[in-house]
Amino acid sequence: MMDAFERFGLLINDRVVRTPIAIASMAGIVDGAFARERAPHAGIAFIGGYSIDEPAMKAAKAVAAGGDRKEFLCEDPVGELKKQIAILDGSTLIPAINLRGTTPEAFASVADALGDSVVYEIDAHCRQPAMVDAGCGEYYLKNQQKLTAIVRALKAKGVTVSVKIRVGVAEDDRVLARNLWAAGADILHIDLMDSGSAKLRQIRNSVPLLIIANNAINTFDRMREMLSHGADMVSLARNADERTLSGLDAAITRYADEDGWYNSPKQLCRGGDIRSLTFCCMPVKECPLIPALNRMGIPKDDYIALKLNSVKGTLLDGGQQTCFGSLAWCCKTSSPCMFRDMTLKQTGISKKEYMRLKRDLSDTIMGRVFHDVPSDESR
Repeated sequence: MMDAFERFGLLINDRVVRTPIAIASMAGIVDGAFARERAPHAGIAFIGGYSIDEPAMKAAKAVAAGGDRKEFLCEDPVGELKKQIAILDGSTLIPAINLRGTTPEAFASVADALGDSVVYEIDAHCRQPAMVDAGCGEYYLKNQQKLTAIVRALKAKGVTVSVKIRVGVAEDDRVLARNLWAAGADILHIDLMDSGSAKLRQIRNSVPLLIIANNAINTFDRMREMLSHGADMVSLARNADERTLSGLDAAITRYADEDGWYNSPKQLCRGGDIRSLTFCCMPVKECPLIPALNRMGIPKDDYIALKLNSVKGTLLDGGQQTCFGSLAWCCKTSSPCMFRDMTLKQTGISKKEYMRLKRDLSDTIMGRVFHDVPSDESR
């Protein structure tokens, strides 16, 4: 799995993620067997959703009785979850469980029973009326204090927490994301609906959490669109068939091996997210960089010092022949630049290695931007 870590650099629950593709939960469908069959072409599987307390179970039975949707109906959810998780033992899939419940105590109780070997995903996504009326799913997006209370209850158990959300339901998805970060969430699993990459970029610019983008991602072009606007991974549900998964897995692996940075952002001046500061030149002219720095509260001199200090002693430190005398200020390899390419050739740096170094620089910049965890605005 070390090749996978070198290729994608992804760790979840202290395990290497084999590929940046997740299997998303579908109630009544995605169980251990469903996920296990797809293990060769996915990195993490969210089984569920499973209802874990009486109000959620009652809602699940009402949904199933309607005849239009399936549900996992079990009187002993902990026992059933143990059985389903065991099916994934020995596979390269990281196990995750999508849970529907109405109280922090219900989630904490499951964590006590199952321990820290799985990722716990709070379902704040389901929009079935019975679930919402019971205080589950989308209910949490309009009652964020209750959602963050569940995050804190799970984090108190020392487990990894994902939150599955649907954009366009909360009053401000950026505030929601920051509240979840403040509460301790590790992963945001985002159903983008019809909002596209602009909403994803806004959320990426708001939090440093691992982001999984979801909704109609069934082609490599769509996958790259999500990755280039801030996603670390993508997830599939209805399109999680072997042909689609294997095609995406092969394509992103090939792209990573050729480019060096599998989810490299677009440049800032072309609509890129905050990670693209790694490709920006010195702030010496009016361009999107200046307002971006102003929004982040980073003075221009601090930004210059940050980039130059971050590349000291690395292969990006050189580049006297480039526009600003250092590869720290050079753009993405997809943008033609004779001075950058000449410097790379003279110093023996491949374009793939250059992009990996730019990814490292981006991580450093992100660490500076998101140094302080915000207060929970929903309290």
